[in-house]
Amino acid sequence: MDELREVVAGPGRFSLLERGSGPAVALLHGIGSGAPSWRTVLEQLGGDCRGVAWDAPGYGRSTRLEALAPDPSDYACALRHLLDALRIERVHVVGHSLGAVIGARLALEAPDRVASLTLASPAGGHARLPEAERARLREGRLQAMARLGPAGMARDRGPHLLGPGATDGMRDAVIDTMSRLEPAGFGQAVRMLSIADTRGDVAKLPTSLPVQFIHGDRDTVTPPQGVRDIASERPEAPVHLLQGAGHACYIEQPQAFARLLAGFTRAHP
Repeated sequence: MDELREVVAGPGRFSLLERGSGPAVALLHGIGSGAPSWRTVLEQLGGDCRGVAWDAPGYGRSTRLEALAPDPSDYACALRHLLDALRIERVHVVGHSLGAVIGARLALEAPDRVASLTLASPAGGHARLPEAERARLREGRLQAMARLGPAGMARDRGPHLLGPGATDGMRDAVIDTMSRLEPAGFGQAVRMLSIADTRGDVAKLPTSLPVQFIHGDRDTVTPPQGVRDIASERPEAPVHLLQGAGHACYIEQPQAFARLLAGFTRAHP
């Protein structure tokens, strides 16, 4: 697997993993992760597609967004800049957790750029919650980062992203990736999540856009009922449940995840 490379795009710089050729697939990580978490899925996809796993703005070596409290559109705009720099006109978007928030917003604002949308363990966002609850959740995450630092937060929270059947290697990989978070970039993502409404965005997507959902039945971060609530806005969209998998289902079951992804992209060229 090639190492992370850097690309200048728009006003900033991105670090990313890229492999293969053919139809483009953009892989968007969650709030506590990064591009390296997609390595095994990229390997499973092989050379049949052009897989691009980015470090979102403020993650890895990617430039932070300018706003202290950006919204999903700011991240979607950054993703468009990256696609432009990579000369990708249309892309199959795969968003995990926070990445699903970004992927759904990109599909809403630039549907001509998105060939299909896969939402894996999608974060719903907190826009529908009362302001006091939104503030509690937001400040809890920010304070945990300030108190524990990236490494401490990774040890405390990383294992909870996985189901009970995860291997020690999977847990170590999740903790290692989370321990490399940049507090400022993480803080921007936390503030974005506080105002996001993934269900609302999904409800407004063009009916012609192919959408699928993938999640684990042992997910305690975005539990199955929450995923079903979002998916209810697209009753025709397939919903795939990975038995035994937790929140980071693509890390726990990369073969099954890649198989679902490859089949979906082939069906919607």
